[in-house]
This record gives sequence, C-alpha cells and structure tokens, in this order.
Amino acid sequence: MSLFSSLGSLLTTMAGGLDPLFGASAAAAAIVLFTLCVRAALHPLARAAVRGEKARAALAPKLTELSRKHQGDPERLRRAMAELRAKEGAAPLAGCLPALAQLPVFFVMYHVFSTGSGAGDLLDHTLAGAPLGAAWGGAFSGAPGLVYLGLFAVIAAVATWTYLRARRTTVPGAPGVARALPLLSFGTLVTAAVVPLAAALYLATSTTWTAVERALLHRG
Repeated sequence: MSLFSSLGSLLTTMAGGLDPLFGASAAAAAIVLFTLCVRAALHPLARAAVRGEKARAALAPKLTELSRKHQGDPERLRRAMAELRAKEGAAPLAGCLPALAQLPVFFVMYHVFSTGSGAGDLLDHTLAGAPLGAAWGGAFSGAPGLVYLGLFAVIAAVATWTYLRARRTTVPGAPGVARALPLLSFGTLVTAAVVPLAAALYLATSTTWTAVERALLHRG
C-alpha cells in the first residue's frame, strides 16, 4: 500500500468514526484531528526549537559586543559569531525544525486531495458546503466563500503574530536567512490560496497550534 493510500485510508477511518458528530464535515474534522496528532508528535522538536531561541536571545549582548569590536572586519566578525554560537550551542536555524519535519505530511495531504490518489470517497466530503478537494479559485461567494475567508483570516492573524514575535526575538548579527524567516510566515497564506481546501485546513490548524505552542513554551 502506498503512502498516499495509507493516509487516505486513515482519514477515511477517522471520518467514519467522527461521522455521528460532524456529518458531512466528518472528513474535515478528521483532518483537524490528524493534524493535531502530527503536531503533538512533533512537540519535542518544538521544545528544542524554543530552547534554541532562548539561547540565541541570551547571546544577544555578546553578539552586539562582537559587532562593535569587529565592525571594520566583516569576515572576522562572521567567524567570531560562528564560534560563539557553536560554543553556546545556539544554532541560528533550529527554530525551523518543526516546520521542516511536517513538510512530508503536508505534501502527502496535498497529493491525496489534489490528484485523488488514495482519497477514496474523501473528495466527496465538504466543510460547510465547500468541497475538500477544491481550491479557492478566486471565488468568494456563498457558503464556500465564507469557509475560505474564515481560513484565510485565521492564517493571516497567526502569520501576523508570528512575524511580530519573530522580529522581536531576532538577535543582532543573525544570518540573512534567519532575518528573512519572519516574512515566510505570510507564505502560508499564499499557499493556502492555491492548494485544495483539505491542505489549507491542515495549514490553518498547524499554524494555529504553532502560535499557541510557542506562546505557552516561551512563558515557561
């Protein structure tokens, strides 16, 4: 059995169990539940990422001092910062681990609902009247339009919060990629506009989990 068929069978089974509670939206509920299970399994990576973020924040004063000390020698500054991060165990891109780890799951979800491979009758399911296998398509009319608008609103709100939080925690001297990462939070909004509704629902659930998870972990 292929990975796509396995995921399709799992979601079909979950939707069957949730049907008495959610009816025609049982498959959508199954996707949300499946996403929560994936994110729960990745929670140890999220904890490690937050520890890395705190370590990098603690290094901020030392990095600032290095910037002043070697401001006329960019190459020496780069080496000094790399040595300091290695010594303190503060990897600049450690926060990307949870997102990277779930990329395969997202791609499988996208393939199942965009091609119908392994989807069975899942493509016949809807969320408040919007087909799970359909993309936005530029139409904001009727009940389906409200579903898409709701998902976009959730993802946009989470992306804005993530962007503002990341800008506050980006330390001086961070690599260019690390400084650009806050902008990638809005890429999720663009992705949700072009993928099937099922994949967009996965994104909305996952990004919301991330926001809540990070807020709680940073408070701890």
